[in-house]
Amino acid sequence: MGTNTAVDRVFNFSAGPAVLPVPVLEEAQRDLLCLPGCGASILEISHRSKQFIAILEDAEQRLRDLLAIPPNYRVLFLQGGSRLQFSMNLMRGSGKAAEFVLTGSWSNYAIQEAKREGQTRVLWDGRETNYDRLPNLDELPYGDSAYVHLTSNETIQGVQFANDPNLSESVFVADMSSDFMHRPVDVSRYGMIYACAQKNAGPAGVTVVIVRDDLLERSDDSLPGYMNYQAHNEANSLYNTPPTFGIYFVGLVAKWLQEDVGGLANMHRRNRDKAQLLYDVLDESPDFYQGHARASDRSLMNVTFRLPSDELTKSFVHEAASHQLESLEGHRSVGGIRASIYNAMPIEGVEALRDLMVDFRNRHAN
Repeated sequence: MGTNTAVDRVFNFSAGPAVLPVPVLEEAQRDLLCLPGCGASILEISHRSKQFIAILEDAEQRLRDLLAIPPNYRVLFLQGGSRLQFSMNLMRGSGKAAEFVLTGSWSNYAIQEAKREGQTRVLWDGRETNYDRLPNLDELPYGDSAYVHLTSNETIQGVQFANDPNLSESVFVADMSSDFMHRPVDVSRYGMIYACAQKNAGPAGVTVVIVRDDLLERSDDSLPGYMNYQAHNEANSLYNTPPTFGIYFVGLVAKWLQEDVGGLANMHRRNRDKAQLLYDVLDESPDFYQGHARASDRSLMNVTFRLPSDELTKSFVHEAASHQLESLEGHRSVGGIRASIYNAMPIEGVEALRDLMVDFRNRHAN
């Protein structure tokens, strides 16, 4: 077998599974064969062993510290990604509809699943402009609902809410799968937050759910066992064999954010700086690079834009690959280019992409 090292790594702009911090990968590599004090790999130890319970508790505490999670919220480590959480059990038996803010593909997927559980109501839909903008959350026509669902960042369209909702009358549920831990969040503004890990928090396979205590009481006994958040809470995320490696890795990423980055405020500054490098090129070249998202609603995680033609887009992707800039093709519903620059994307990768964009424009613009 080969012995590739970090020097062989490309700049990975994939939307997910996505780039991970190299120091975290190196620590996991050291622990993979034999976790210190365990005599076995993290992949081998029992999920009920004292060693894994310590890993689980450490991961939870680090998330609590990073996000300042209030004591009346539970942290659950589950499976199934956002797709399973779309079928969340906060509506059954309430006699109320769930309200949705449709800002792109993933919020659309969420409402389709929610319709299987009960009535739904759309508060705002950006379909007419192919989801290139966001509404003002303070101005939507909220009703007496079971919850209000929003997607904090749409990976495909590249739009993102920059702030938390201000209203306290509604129970906000946020899918933060693609921007979890990219900035400080006021968790108390939400009834529930969920995030699959494979964008910012770890490898595919583990999902973090942060849910307020009173909402756990909505878990109806008629629900399938795995869909019952109360059951997971009572079992300390050990209702079934959990994704042990994923939980271990989330703890390592949280540790990196605390000790290497210096917290989420610092991470947010890094993310703003990285995104601005690319958006500056878009703003300087509106006749060549056409950004999908309106400037006020641009994502710090997924920069989406189109070139003047499909031929130039293919040429750009080909040249990018020759510069070790990989996975830049846009989603088919938007086209063009999508640069996913999550927390772990180093600024050197964004600078290399920026430089290519400028050079490519200078050579191909009319």
